[in-house]
Amino acid sequence: MPHAHNSAAESFMVSAFLIIAALVYARGWVRIRKGNQDLIGCWRAGGFFIGLFFVWAAVASPLAALDHELLTAHMVQHLLLMTFAAPLICLGAPVTTVLRGLPQRFVQAVARPLSRSAPVQRLGRRLTNPAVCWFGATAMLVGWHIPVLFRLGMQSGAWHAFEHASFLATGLLFWWPVVEPGSTSSRMPELAILLYLFLATLPCDILSGFLVFCDRVVYPAYLSSSHPFGMSALQDQQCAGALMWTCVTVVYLVAGAIVTARLLLPVLSPAPQTIPQSMEVV
Repeated sequence: MPHAHNSAAESFMVSAFLIIAALVYARGWVRIRKGNQDLIGCWRAGGFFIGLFFVWAAVASPLAALDHELLTAHMVQHLLLMTFAAPLICLGAPVTTVLRGLPQRFVQAVARPLSRSAPVQRLGRRLTNPAVCWFGATAMLVGWHIPVLFRLGMQSGAWHAFEHASFLATGLLFWWPVVEPGSTSSRMPELAILLYLFLATLPCDILSGFLVFCDRVVYPAYLSSSHPFGMSALQDQQCAGALMWTCVTVVYLVAGAIVTARLLLPVLSPAPQTIPQSMEVV
């Protein structure tokens, strides 16, 4: 069975897009700082850039050429996009900052009217509903690991690219209610966030546990791989499942610990800063 993986041209296009996104974000962040508005700290901007780097590592680096040889490399891509890049990008308040970095004529003529239209605002509220965010990310995670859909992504370059894009998009949606960059007006209570994170570990635990303890190769595509690093297809599958199990558990525990600390030590936690609505589209 043929395998789909990134070509040099695709990697170049992804790299170019990420560089442009980084430059636009940097321009917007500098503009905000010059306006004496310390609403997006250096650590948040740094998180955004690290998140973009993780996206590049997942889909445009040499790792992308290994995903058709190793299920572990394939799993690393998914983890980088959903579990690491997504929350870091959200921390950087990307919408507000990128809009400040875009040409203001474009913002005034297109972005502002579009963002203020009732259908767009209604769609935004629905997409960022915690239930939609949770089910969307869970459905994407489980769905793309069903053997039939997994094989589709491996055979078709277009479907493979869509798979990566859907992992990043649903990852951003999943972390949005937890991080909520740019606004705290609708933030979920800390206890609800803890439950949200805990429930999200369950489908990951089930999937990773199945990959670790299954005594057969779930994805036959890897039976014909070159078996790099001397791993058999079954060992590779077990390694991928264990990696997913460990990374998701650790990341969600860290996020839960931060939320718990904020819940138990409200006096020591600084008051959250909100980005004024007037800054969302300038």
